[in-house]
Amino acid sequence: MRVGRRRREEAEVEASSMNDIMFFLMLFFLIASTLANPNVINIMLPKASTTTQMETKTLPLTVKIENKGSGDAEELGIYIEQDRVAFDDLDDILAEEKEKAGVSDEGKSLLNVVLRLDKDLKVQDMVDVMQVGANLGIKMVLATDKTSK
Repeated sequence: MRVGRRRREEAEVEASSMNDIMFFLMLFFLIASTLANPNVINIMLPKASTTTQMETKTLPLTVKIENKGSGDAEELGIYIEQDRVAFDDLDDILAEEKEKAGVSDEGKSLLNVVLRLDKDLKVQDMVDVMQVGANLGIKMVLATDKTSK
């Protein structure tokens, strides 16, 4: 009589769930690493009795449509603070204001122009005004009103 050897069962480790765990860990670390700002280095700054702070100059520039709804032809009204200026003079006036405001240590202009644009203004008119600031390297910010829900 022949006695057969039993096949020895080898121990197996189920690793299918390990793939899921590794995938979730990888996702966690990828998301966590994008939330951290790598460009910031936390340091303790030295103390000083006096400090100088660079102040930016804010210049309001309002563009509105004149003669809206009347029989006359509509025209573009451009105002710097309260003074009306022609579009052709806008480049020179903004360059003069940029020079008055000065530049930062990084070479950027300290002049910020706050654009107050009429909601019915054509997109091309808005782009034309913004292009003047872009050519001069002036930061332009668009002012908006808060909408009520």
